[in-house]
Amino acid sequence: MEHQSVVRIYATAQSPDYQVPWQTQPPESSTGSGVVIAPGRVLTGAHVVADATFLQVQKVSDPNKMVAEVEAICHDADLALLRVRDRAFMRGVVPDKLGGLPKLRDRVSVVGYPIGGEEISITEGVVSRIEVQRYSHSERMLLAVTVDAAINDGNSGGPVYKNGRVAGIAFQSLKDAENIGEMVPAPIIKQFLDGAKKGKPTHVPGLGVSTQNLENPLLRKRAGVKPGQSGVLVLTVEHGGSAAGVIEVGDVITSIDGHRVANNGTVQYRGKLRTSYDVVLGDHYIGDRIAVSLLRGGKLRRLELTLGPYAALVPRSQYDKKPSYYIYAGLVFQPLSLDFLRTWDHWWEKAPPEFLHEYYSGTRRPGRHEVIVLTHILADQINVGYEGFDYTTVVSVNGTPPESMAHFVAMMDSSQGQLEIRNSDHCVLAFDVAEAEAATPEILARYPVPKDRSADLGPRPRRRKRRA
Repeated sequence: MEHQSVVRIYATAQSPDYQVPWQTQPPESSTGSGVVIAPGRVLTGAHVVADATFLQVQKVSDPNKMVAEVEAICHDADLALLRVRDRAFMRGVVPDKLGGLPKLRDRVSVVGYPIGGEEISITEGVVSRIEVQRYSHSERMLLAVTVDAAINDGNSGGPVYKNGRVAGIAFQSLKDAENIGEMVPAPIIKQFLDGAKKGKPTHVPGLGVSTQNLENPLLRKRAGVKPGQSGVLVLTVEHGGSAAGVIEVGDVITSIDGHRVANNGTVQYRGKLRTSYDVVLGDHYIGDRIAVSLLRGGKLRRLELTLGPYAALVPRSQYDKKPSYYIYAGLVFQPLSLDFLRTWDHWWEKAPPEFLHEYYSGTRRPGRHEVIVLTHILADQINVGYEGFDYTTVVSVNGTPPESMAHFVAMMDSSQGQLEIRNSDHCVLAFDVAEAEAATPEILARYPVPKDRSADLGPRPRRRKRRA
């Protein structure tokens, strides 16, 4: 039987509730598709198994389901490798082989189990675009292939074939377009599988800069770009990112990883594709060193930088982890994140403008690695009068700006006497520390909340009793 290697995946997932960060949302069941690419190994999309508590796979030739587990996952590239331990799983199945990057107008077949039926589905289409695009699962910009073939719910995570080999994994469909879908291409899949085999970190590295194209002649002249040269202007450098300490604001990146950067921010990739210069990040692991050439003050410099994880002031989509939170005197604090922003319907329009500004334009810098937000106030006598101060950011604790959630909690825990929190509305929230510590357990019991902080922040410290 054809396509014995294509399987249906049944997932039960329980996602965090960023509106109430100490709770989880009700379990939900969903289906997706995958393909056997090695004995007992199934390749699928990370979004198919994100936050999963239980996974099963089913072959086209067998009505029985078999338990699976996540062996490796890359949420950045929306890829996951599952392991099925039952030896009977491979009976009658020959693993598929990985192909190469297709070309424009190549014919491909999308195979999977879309909703609306029980049997395997095959749709055919043509490759219409190959370029860096935004992955909806991670909000990362990575190489993707667009095909004019339908990718529906349940189909996602399944293989896309060219000449009998896996050319990609279907991962999303384009909104406002009919029968247009996108796939994770073979080079990114190969990078993920090789990294999983070698025990490499599964995250796609980040460069840690924002840049502006230099198509304007006057802007090029001001940046010191001479005729025959080209590149992009560095606007910001993320503290703690790959470029920190190597690239500076005002530099012009002229080449990266051996690829010359054009004034429109593109490179000639693999000798045939012109796409965004950050396409090269998908070819590397965290810890790799890459060459960068840049203009600084009009002079050409050739440097190297070590690639680190993608780091943003406001984290993008996060999976398979619980939210970080801290409760003090009924005040609930969280780091600002895209997951929290998504608690608003149409968050890009309805979330507080201050939060949206930090998401789109905020930059990590020394002394500010995260944005701490007062998200809720659990009403109690001790916080009377502060009920309108939620959905603001924390500016300082006793006069000191918080660098991160961990730093913020450490300052709160070590405070004595009176505590003063200032927020982005220029308001002051004052507490007597002894009264706040006495009130917090009662507030937690009333609402009810199991602990005053998430596990990642460690246990609540014990106060040393003072001797009289």
